[in-house]
Amino acid sequence: MTPGLVFIVGPPAVGKMTVGHELAKRTGFRLFHNHQSIEFVLQYFPYGTPPFQRLVGDLRRRIFQEVAASDLPGLIFTYVWAFDDPRDEEAVEAYAKVFRDRGSRVSFVELEATQEERLRRNETEFRLAEKPSKRNVDVSRRRLLDDDARYQLNSCGRYDSRADWLRLEVTSLSAADVAERIIDHFALRRPLVE
Repeated sequence: MTPGLVFIVGPPAVGKMTVGHELAKRTGFRLFHNHQSIEFVLQYFPYGTPPFQRLVGDLRRRIFQEVAASDLPGLIFTYVWAFDDPRDEEAVEAYAKVFRDRGSRVSFVELEATQEERLRRNETEFRLAEKPSKRNVDVSRRRLLDDDARYQLNSCGRYDSRADWLRLEVTSLSAADVAERIIDHFALRRPLVE
């Protein structure tokens, strides 16, 4: 059986990584949150520069290729998708294609939460520990607000009719509850306990 891919999308600080962490614990899938590639490349090149963009894209693509060809149960990937930017849709489809070309199932989970809750989550200990570039919380807060004003960061129901899409409002849900809903909705396998 080939590994599956669970794509968790949503605006900054909605809880993608935290939900991915809970989902990984329950399914055995490996979590590859988008900041793992971002933080690595930031050690060498500034955010958004051409070398930064190329390296982040190449690193993600190679991880996807290796996992898709492996005997791992699957991969969870988190991504901030600007639904009004065609380049983001192209990137999402390119990543998904790596798994689809091997006959693997690709499932999408879109998380939504109020801006107030996301601003609170932007400063959580787990987020700041995993994402060094977010540790200047004033800068991170400004960027979150700017991104909200500049981009459409939720699909507004555009994909709700797709069988591979689950949209969840998570403002008042725990990451564990969200992970359980994802597992139930997509009938994800849980690892065998010995």
